[in-house]
Amino acid sequence: MTQNARMNIICSDMEGIFTPEIWINVAKKTGIDDLRLTTRDVPDYDVLMKHRLTLLHRHGIRLKDIQEVISTMDPLPGAKAFLDWMRANFQVIVVSDTYVEFAGPLLEKLGRPTLFCHCLTVNGDGMITNYNLRQPEAKKETVLSLKRLNYRVIGIGDSYNDIAMLKSADDAVLFRPPENVKQEFPHFPVTQNYDGLKQILLRLTDGQCIRTVK
Repeated sequence: MTQNARMNIICSDMEGIFTPEIWINVAKKTGIDDLRLTTRDVPDYDVLMKHRLTLLHRHGIRLKDIQEVISTMDPLPGAKAFLDWMRANFQVIVVSDTYVEFAGPLLEKLGRPTLFCHCLTVNGDGMITNYNLRQPEAKKETVLSLKRLNYRVIGIGDSYNDIAMLKSADDAVLFRPPENVKQEFPHFPVTQNYDGLKQILLRLTDGQCIRTVK
């Protein structure tokens, strides 16, 4: 019997990899500096989200206000072309701690890649009252599930909330991480641009893509 081959699949974060940080843009629009904190700064996602929800309620910021900010955002320069290259040559899943209520406009500009993320609870006044994880440790569990399906998983991330996913993957890359994350996890290769990331992916897969690389 022929042994089943393990195909490569990429699990990548979204914000900081393909798009700007949503909460930082909300902070710029509202002038609430504490909303600038992201998973690059705070390792505990629950602590970070509770802090954000407290700020939103204190300042009366509704879901539609955040969605209006997101509608003005564009992917990072070169992100769409690079994601197109990845999707043409590998199987790709964007695995993010964002929410379905946030992601739509940015996904549209990225060509509608597959996204695994979370959802929000919103009351009748349009205020976000809670966040609902797709499952605990969703990024890590995505990788482990794909490995059980006999995929060889390559993880791409930039923040504390990506580390469990990167550790669980067969191979992993930090893309433009902040210095604190880079220093705490020196065993992950680091790249600062899409050309560098492309070369790492080709090296990790020995050029064995789904289709021929052009």
